[in-house]
Amino acid sequence: MKRAHVVDGVVAVGVAAALVIAGLSGPHRSPDLDVLGYAALAAGGLALAARRRAPIAVLAATAVCALAYQVAGFEVPVVAYLFAVYAAVRAGHRIAAVGASVLMLAAIPLALLASGVHDTGAAFTQSRDVLQLAWLIAAGAAGEALRQAERRADEAERTREETARRRADEERLHIARELHDSLTHQISVIKVQAEVAVHLARKRGEDVPDALLAIRDAGREAARELRATLEALRDDDKDPPRGLGDVPDLVRRARAVGLDAQLTVEGRCDAVPAAVDRTAYRIVQESLTNVVRHAAAATASVRIDHRPGALVIRVDDDGRATVDTAPEPGVGLLGMRERVTALGGRLDAAPRREGGFSVQAELPVVPA
Repeated sequence: MKRAHVVDGVVAVGVAAALVIAGLSGPHRSPDLDVLGYAALAAGGLALAARRRAPIAVLAATAVCALAYQVAGFEVPVVAYLFAVYAAVRAGHRIAAVGASVLMLAAIPLALLASGVHDTGAAFTQSRDVLQLAWLIAAGAAGEALRQAERRADEAERTREETARRRADEERLHIARELHDSLTHQISVIKVQAEVAVHLARKRGEDVPDALLAIRDAGREAARELRATLEALRDDDKDPPRGLGDVPDLVRRARAVGLDAQLTVEGRCDAVPAAVDRTAYRIVQESLTNVVRHAAAATASVRIDHRPGALVIRVDDDGRATVDTAPEPGVGLLGMRERVTALGGRLDAAPRREGGFSVQAELPVVPA
């Protein structure tokens, strides 16, 4: 865009210089109005610098300047006005360009009569030299042709973008199906084996280990989420995604595997946008998963704070992470950061000074 403005400025200076030179070399019928004529010649050309930003204003300015130097007795063609017609038509202001041109065709003979041309026929003859109808048609046709070409180019670009998005959606759905087919089989085997083990233990009257129950429940949940993900990619809302209302289930499952997890909810729990709701659930899910898998922690706390204009989620644990031994960020943490950043929020994840790890996310919430 800056380059276009520079080009417009160069064109404006060039046209202004050409008009002034033409005025210097031509005859003057009213020497007393030379200052007005030269000023109008220069101003008409320089006005073209704004032809992209304000085509209608430039059209009016060049028309007034052209009439002014005709009244001053300068027999110079209205070149700047032709450029303005081209710019107006290119910008889509065809009616304004046609209306202004009709007025100009009628006003130029009057301006010539005001400049000292006493014969009406001579005024009309000279007006054809100043502004020929063929020049007007050519300027308008050039502007319309370029406008149509730019519109076709924009439509072609939109078509390419839509095609690229459609192909990306198809590829994403294909990947989702492949993952669903491969992972569902393995998870189903785990789930079935766990359920069989639970059934046999209960049949024999034995105590079922909590870890076995957690494996069974995790298998069920993983299978459900795989189905939900695939259906979401298919634009199917039969199985809605999880949100803040499902966080207590996450905490209960963490307790089932031996983690002393506590949930605290503060503030007025108003409705939050669906994207924030899903992201909050995923942050708690990923944080608790990391605590169970990697932190070697005994306790964890989940705090959800509903604040004016923001939702703050904090997950702390008493694991082995320290300030001096900060763990490398994994895929889960990177995914959380991407989700939060996409919503315009902020994520802080780092070891605590007193030991353990802390994840805090602040998500903006527009009041309903």
